[in-house]
Amino acid sequence: MTSPADTPPPDDLEAVETTVDVADETVDETPADPEAPPAPLLVLADGLPPLIDTEAALVDYCARLAAGTGPVAIDAERASGYRYSGRAYLIQLRRNGSGTGLVDPVAFDSLAPLAEALEGTEWILHAATQDLPCLTEVGLHPSALFDTELAGRLLGYPRVGLATLVETLVGFRMKKEHSAADWSTRPLPESWLEYAALDVEVLVELRDLLAAELEETGKAEWARQEFDALRSFTATPRVDAWRRTSGLHRVRGRRALAAVKALWETRDELAERRDVTPGRIVPDSAIIAAAVAMPTDRAGLQGVKGFHGRGAERYAARWVDALTEAAELAEDDLPSRSPRGDGPPVPRAWAEKDPVAAVRLQLAREAVLALSAQHSIPVENLLTPDTLRRTLWSPPETRDSGDLLDAVVDQLTALGARAWQVALTAPVIATAVLEADRLAETVPEPAPTALEPAPEDQDDESDGSGS
Repeated sequence: MTSPADTPPPDDLEAVETTVDVADETVDETPADPEAPPAPLLVLADGLPPLIDTEAALVDYCARLAAGTGPVAIDAERASGYRYSGRAYLIQLRRNGSGTGLVDPVAFDSLAPLAEALEGTEWILHAATQDLPCLTEVGLHPSALFDTELAGRLLGYPRVGLATLVETLVGFRMKKEHSAADWSTRPLPESWLEYAALDVEVLVELRDLLAAELEETGKAEWARQEFDALRSFTATPRVDAWRRTSGLHRVRGRRALAAVKALWETRDELAERRDVTPGRIVPDSAIIAAAVAMPTDRAGLQGVKGFHGRGAERYAARWVDALTEAAELAEDDLPSRSPRGDGPPVPRAWAEKDPVAAVRLQLAREAVLALSAQHSIPVENLLTPDTLRRTLWSPPETRDSGDLLDAVVDQLTALGARAWQVALTAPVIATAVLEADRLAETVPEPAPTALEPAPEDQDDESDGSGS
């Protein structure tokens, strides 16, 4: 398993990036307490089980899995950074009474026996949004789940990587040397399989410890609602994904932006067809260099400083075609400098576009941050920045305090906030709406400047009195 990087809770809602990229993964290797003596290294209690890559072995393990008791620890390994697809190349499972199973999904046309054995069980995952898409792809869907990373966030742990939580709560240090391996490799080395098996070795124990702490802190119901919501998780498709090209800020002009878009889409098509990560064909820096230079033929492209990569020469004709397409686009078809979204403007523009909304946002942010500190929970888990901004940019019209609170509750719910989040944040959001309006009413009209006639002077000029 590879886990998202641990980050301290942000101190500003706007700083939180809410989109999860399952391909952008880093590993937490920071010791739970750098000054403490090293914890003992986690080892496999039952030894390394054989890889399950035959129908007979799968049926046998599924029978043992169905006969086991309690929740099932599950993890999946992908080839992020090597492959275009996010498919699972190894699935690890462990359950009390069943032992550990290492399933090679590449070896099977169907994992129906595994899906049947898992029916009705609770899955334990760490960073569930990382693994659920690839598990869904092979026909595995959770009846219930427990996310140890999310539980750690709800409990206010400052670092929630699997290795850190295991060391902090269970007392063992984990090996992480194969976290960035190419799991599409076959055959899988034994040391890689051992690493993978360790990721589920104590996941059941970790789950039980976190669940007990959730109960003690009164957050068990919050967690249940979050876990229920995760069951239907699907990765959100990126809109205008080409705009995430590294170095895009160096590109000037809409024509050059069109070139970036055309080159990016060409690379993406090639990467998908070959099932390799796009950066292994040409890096982002090469796309930017070509878009800035805008060469018109193969020789010009080869002369562009910085245009390199495994596919730079091999697909030279495709790159030139993409640049030609961008050069010939009509002006009206060129991409805009800024992406068009369906949400509110960026917060820094609120003061100019709607000063009262800007005050609402400031007041609500302060109140939500206070709630975050009060309940020891990251602010982005309390309420997503996007949900807060959408609610405050277009709040309910009523200003009756009771009706406003009810309307804010409905609005937050419609935007996907869970009941526990709504209960905590709706009152402070409604208060921010009312307070911003009150402050707007008490702010005096700005005095006319020396270059601007007073209102009565404007009236005199308009009626021609001149007195």
